[in-house]
Amino acid sequence: MLDFLSSIGGAIMAPLYFVTSAILVAWHWVFAHVFGSSSGWTWALSIVGLTLTIRFALIPLFVKQIKASRNMQLVQPKVKELQKKYGHDRERLAQETMKLYQDSGTNPFASCLPLLLQMPIFLSLFRLIDHAAKDGGAYEKFFLSTDLSESLQRAVFLGAQIAETFVKGAPGVKALAAVLVLAMTATTFLTQRQLMSKNMPADALTGPYAQQQKMLLYIMPLAFGFGGIFFPIGVLLYWTTSNLWTMGQQFYVIRNNPAPGTPAFKAKQERDAKHGKKVAIDPIDAAVAEAEAEEKPVARQQPKKQSRSQRVNRPVTTAQPRPAAAPDSPTAAPPGATAATGSPSAGSAAPAAGRPAPRAKPRSKPAKSRGRR
Repeated sequence: MLDFLSSIGGAIMAPLYFVTSAILVAWHWVFAHVFGSSSGWTWALSIVGLTLTIRFALIPLFVKQIKASRNMQLVQPKVKELQKKYGHDRERLAQETMKLYQDSGTNPFASCLPLLLQMPIFLSLFRLIDHAAKDGGAYEKFFLSTDLSESLQRAVFLGAQIAETFVKGAPGVKALAAVLVLAMTATTFLTQRQLMSKNMPADALTGPYAQQQKMLLYIMPLAFGFGGIFFPIGVLLYWTTSNLWTMGQQFYVIRNNPAPGTPAFKAKQERDAKHGKKVAIDPIDAAVAEAEAEEKPVARQQPKKQSRSQRVNRPVTTAQPRPAAAPDSPTAAPPGATAATGSPSAGSAAPAAGRPAPRAKPRSKPAKSRGRR
């Protein structure tokens, strides 16, 4: 079973090893014309070039991740309204939430998909540099031949071999590794802190989710710092370069395309207003106003109060008299009909035209006779 899973993992990682080894060798060929084939600067800059190339190629995935995250933030006010409305019925709440996602074209897993696709790429890059630095001439992977792997292992950068680690290295290696570990830890912390303080809405900074983010803010740098002392110098170069790219990329996004409903968005509105540019409307505020307008019930219009004189002087509409039935009509009364049939007899007087017939006075009930005393 383990062999089967290992073969599947190898088949998935093989194309990534092919690409990363080709990019690394290409950058080595470029810098070898300047510093020499076996120079430590050549291999250090080749690792930096490989990292920047991979991160530049992953920009479209990063943009998709940003768009998916923004779409999720825009529908959050409506999701909260659904939670208030159907909080007692989980099944109905799930149905209405999925319907909302479908209508708005939002996929809750779209923001995680680019990150999942990046992980195998970073893993292949990490393992390629790590194995080449540790195994040297015994390691070969596609374009990275055994000679190049041995050259990478023996290369010296700033007085330290690229294959050495903080734990097993000489004092010069420990000094360079310590600087790189501190840089890796600091960039990880600053990147996470920048995201939480500027590009997260206020409601996301409260509750269990905020507590988890605060824990990760301090735990992740410590974990990377502890693990960094076991990484070769070449891997630390890759990791520090990748963190610097992430921090710079995030700073650019927060400043020029901040998330709605965040302090960074308000700061951008103030900058645009100061420089005379068109100020964008916060989509979160617009969505909240729309949700509140839909939830607000329509006020019932009460009838106007009228005085007694207005009610007395109100015009009264009189009913028009019904036309007499034609003689040939089947409903016409025969001549000489009596009052029992409802039609006046020939000798009775007809009511005046246009005036209603006088209402018959109801008969008074005979008084009950009192019993004898």
